[in-house]
Amino acid sequence: MINIDEKSKTRKDSISVEFFFENTQRLFGIELLTDSGNLSRKIYDQNLHRPGLALAGFVDLFPYKRVQLLGNTELKYLFNHSDDEQHKILSKIFKFEIPCIIFSNNNEPPPVLIQLAEEYKIPLLSSHYTTTKLIYLVSDFLDDQFAERITIHGSFADVYGVGMLFTGKSGIGKSEVVLDLVERGHRLVADDVIILTKKGEGILMGAGTNIAKHFMEIRGLGIIDVERVFGIRAIRYQKRLEIVVELEFWNDDSEYTRTGLIEQSVNISGTDILYIKLPISPGKNITVISEVIALNYLLKHYGHDAAKIFQDRLKTLLKEENEGGQRGIDYFEHDFE
Repeated sequence: MINIDEKSKTRKDSISVEFFFENTQRLFGIELLTDSGNLSRKIYDQNLHRPGLALAGFVDLFPYKRVQLLGNTELKYLFNHSDDEQHKILSKIFKFEIPCIIFSNNNEPPPVLIQLAEEYKIPLLSSHYTTTKLIYLVSDFLDDQFAERITIHGSFADVYGVGMLFTGKSGIGKSEVVLDLVERGHRLVADDVIILTKKGEGILMGAGTNIAKHFMEIRGLGIIDVERVFGIRAIRYQKRLEIVVELEFWNDDSEYTRTGLIEQSVNISGTDILYIKLPISPGKNITVISEVIALNYLLKHYGHDAAKIFQDRLKTLLKEENEGGQRGIDYFEHDFE
């Protein structure tokens, strides 16, 4: 069973508004409204906040460290007040160290707000998305940035659409198995250092590092560039982790599953992942077995559990008299090959 050291767990304390803007601009088309904002301001919270109560004057519990989002309701409230009243309302909020403000629906902020934002160096951002859609997109991005990240050594591949992480002792052949899978048409996600990130409840996403990307070390050969050797079809940048396969040399003292009726799992960051301990011995085709593991997982996902079906069939036959040794076919047709 794989062990996860506490030192392998990391979490960001903050991100800069500049990092936030550059990525959300690329992903969601968010625009910068003013050039005078301080983009080095830090975002410390993964949650968004709509400052309705703060605009109304209650700032005792104002979560100012969050990204502030102003939609149609907040702007309608501001435009119902005169410029002097707007200045008085907004001054209470802008005295806090707000990281940035986003406007949904391509709404134009009132001139007083722009003036105060320039004075306090608060970046103003705008999006064409509706408030509900924008909250979903930005919250998902921030959740990802502040999520716990776990570093695991292994080799990660997409086999028939199933994310399989191969682990085991150094030199056991994890990379070689994945290389063989790539040659057979499957896809490499990352080799050696895998970074897992919890993405929602029960979902772990895996990716490589910026340094390694899709390079792979094969002992006796050296470093190879999988993307250049096999083409773009042989790689992917991220994949959901669904199965952990631990490779180990055959050990007579170890117990290996024979029927598959009882599934083992490993808990990673609060998520249970299917765990398979696969023994290696001379003549054993680990690549083909890995493909069958993936296909069997897909069958179970669609409701076909071969081990359970075989067990039920066996129970039925044992209940019937004199059928324990009955052959599997009632009548041999004329096929004498």
